[in-house]
Amino acid sequence: MATKCKKLAFALILTCCTSIHMLIGQDLDSIAIENTYPWCIVAYDSLERSPKERIELIKEIGFNKYAYDWRDEHLDDTITELKLATEYNIEIVSVWLWLNAKRDSLNSLSDANQRIMSIVESLNLKTTFWVSFSGNFFENLSQDTSVEKATELVDFIAKKANSIGCQVALYNHSGWFGNPMNQLEIIRALPDHDLGLVYNFHHAHQSIDDFPSITKAIAPYLVAVNLNGMQRNNQKILTLGKGEHEKRMIFELQKQGFNGPWGILGHVAESDVEKILRENLEGLMLLQK
Repeated sequence: MATKCKKLAFALILTCCTSIHMLIGQDLDSIAIENTYPWCIVAYDSLERSPKERIELIKEIGFNKYAYDWRDEHLDDTITELKLATEYNIEIVSVWLWLNAKRDSLNSLSDANQRIMSIVESLNLKTTFWVSFSGNFFENLSQDTSVEKATELVDFIAKKANSIGCQVALYNHSGWFGNPMNQLEIIRALPDHDLGLVYNFHHAHQSIDDFPSITKAIAPYLVAVNLNGMQRNNQKILTLGKGEHEKRMIFELQKQGFNGPWGILGHVAESDVEKILRENLEGLMLLQK
């Protein structure tokens, strides 16, 4: 009887230890730099690099992919930057598209958003628009009305993107539209558009505890994940490897079959973006040891 009890106790301890290892001691699948891309490096760079300087930096660090963010003041240089990326054999995995109800509406894009789509079309660039909407589209609306409105807006954008050979992925920024569960409702309402999801760690601090269930739901639709160090103190931007939760979150994504591409953030306005990118890449390497 004592022997059986000891065996049972040992089995329970082994099970407990295995569970703990699964939670905090996971080994990540290797993430090579070839399967990463820089994100938020145009509007966040204290050196305010020119398009040529930025593309040369991307190539020097070792990236072969690039996700292009922009602000209105960058539009005059956009066509130059995207052409240079092509010349340097850098794949443009995405172009940012942010809609605000003060400037954009159903069936009518702002001048800036229309211009960025026209530039992409003129270059015959086949890419994915990462689309997100300001919360002012959904103020004081019920859940059902918000879903209906968002579905109409995404349908409009997706038709424009598809007409020039591009795709659309929904980007979790903030507010109602930033909730991936709401985005899933939109995707399911528009099956003909083959919509994807982009998941951003730096907009997901409120979801750290629920991340395993969220990952399981969104994994079939993920086209990209932007990484960030993750702490519960809501520090928005943190170097990879400096947080307590990003390794577990990456592990959950890999467990559900997502294997990249992975975004490496700039997103620190007062710093040289080269320094921020290299620190994040170093942090990613540490997470894999």
